Amino acid sequence: MTRIAGVQTALPPYRYEQYEITEALAGLAAAPPAARAVLDRVHAASAVRSRRLALPLERYASLHGFKEANDVFIETAQELGEEAVTGALQAAGIRPDEVDLVISTSVTGIAAPSVEARIAGRIGLRPDVKRLPVFGLGCVAGAAGLARLHDYLEARPQGVAVLLSVELCSLTLQRDDASAANVVAGSLFGDGAAAVVAVGRDRDASGPEVVATRSRLYPDTEHLLGWDVGDGGFRIVLGSDLPDLVGRHLGPEVRDFLADHDLKPRDVAGWVCHPGGPKVLEAVRQTLDLPARALEATWRSLAEVGNLSSASVLHILRDVLAGDRPLPGSPGVLLAMGPGFCSEIVLLRW
Repeated sequence: MTRIAGVQTALPPYRYEQYEITEALAGLAAAPPAARAVLDRVHAASAVRSRRLALPLERYASLHGFKEANDVFIETAQELGEEAVTGALQAAGIRPDEVDLVISTSVTGIAAPSVEARIAGRIGLRPDVKRLPVFGLGCVAGAAGLARLHDYLEARPQGVAVLLSVELCSLTLQRDDASAANVVAGSLFGDGAAAVVAVGRDRDASGPEVVATRSRLYPDTEHLLGWDVGDGGFRIVLGSDLPDLVGRHLGPEVRDFLADHDLKPRDVAGWVCHPGGPKVLEAVRQTLDLPARALEATWRSLAEVGNLSSASVLHILRDVLAGDRPLPGSPGVLLAMGPGFCSEIVLLRW
């Protein structure tokens, strides 16, 4: 079995309370009274108390165009990526030159050379390290990336693989977009990075095991979530019926996956769920018939840092490992959803 040997997060230094971000967004958009009332209501209902941003709030008014925002992405992504990967390797007790594969993911900026290539020499990765940068998976990429590490390591019992996620959602801000989707996104998403070090079954590590994974695309749903890319950069596509879609599909999917391993949702001792937002989280809880405390770590992460896209589920995994872990040997589930519309489920053994 693949084992998770180390997890580390990295957050930008600029932390703001939710009300401060609300005020700044209202000022950027010069919102009329009616629009301001909607903004206030959506932000208040987001369950987010604070977020970290790539830049000081006052800098966003002077960002002009996609190129300028993307230049900031490249610079900040390298700083946070180096911090996350270095910290995860130290937590795992593994040298950088032992890493065989690095998967990097982001959906909030574009870099060629990719982020992991830019930091490889600085952190001491081997010149022959295998690299796989991934774009387009969105929020599901933290779970999907962990699943792909598992796929790679299943055939390499002595191998070491790293997943790096860097998401700087604030840099995708669309000031001229008054759509409901953009208002909701502006209330939820924050900035941050996370890295996971995983090892093959013949290496010693004390973290949870990856037992199995499942990927699922849901037909005729690709229009519900993603980016509409234009001259101004990434404009969010966020269907209002996503919570209903989660309610219809995720419960049966998770139950069927667990049944393959003679398990039911009530047998799962630890849930690591991507914080899609209050309505999505409530849909997850209801469709799986979970007690409120089952998603406590996810709600806490949403409140403290917002939705970090693909980095969120790894941030929550770090929190669970650093806190009161489930009993050794008990099952856990890590799951996320993203553009496609799709889901990724990872069965863990704590």
